[in-house]
Amino acid sequence: MTTSAPPPPHHVVDDLAPTGVLRASINLGNAVLAQGTLEEPRGVTVDIAHVIGERLGVPVELVTFDGARKSFEAMATGAADICFLAIDPVREAEVAFTEPYVLIEGAYVVPVDSALHTVADVDADGVRVAVKAGSAYDLHLTRALQHATLVRSGEGVGSLVSEPLEAGAGIREAVTAFAESNEGFRAVDEPFMQIRQAVGTTRTRSAESVAFLRGLVEELKASGFVADALERAGQRREAAAPPA
Repeated sequence: MTTSAPPPPHHVVDDLAPTGVLRASINLGNAVLAQGTLEEPRGVTVDIAHVIGERLGVPVELVTFDGARKSFEAMATGAADICFLAIDPVREAEVAFTEPYVLIEGAYVVPVDSALHTVADVDADGVRVAVKAGSAYDLHLTRALQHATLVRSGEGVGSLVSEPLEAGAGIREAVTAFAESNEGFRAVDEPFMQIRQAVGTTRTRSAESVAFLRGLVEELKASGFVADALERAGQRREAAAPPA
């Protein structure tokens, strides 16, 4: 995306890309946001990262990971300058987020003959829920579940194949694909949360730098760039968040 908008002030560029390169943490653990390989990622987050770098006038380095927790840690420890993560109160202690650019549902998957049909059904004594450790839905369910037990791993719902748990939690697209490719499972229709995917940077950045990121994300949503990028990646245009 080539833009004619003026670049931000030099101090914003230096603040967001102190090494002269914008290091963007990319999470390949969420297929709605990024696809491809660790060496050659693609998708809406990759496209947004390049637009941010273009607007700043600096090259972009994609720092890729297979999970949200690693992606968050890279930015929190200074190995990356920006991240693409779901907004969550735990993360907000360290991350200044934009408004969301993509909205995704969190949903459960259960055995096809399970008596669990609603979100309330899942939150019951004796129900064990597989989640990907450190994911947005792990953080959310840690607060929300009163009776069910979370079983964390690096596989998430994939662990249901080898471990006879009562449910798994993940993004809607992932649990639906899992149920379709693994006979004996079905997705629960009711979502347990809305996952708000946003651009983030550390709270050590200036208010002007954060405002630049927030303004650019709103521009990309309003112009249709986010929806177009999702469609190019084989994802639903409707997942693009509306302008704030």
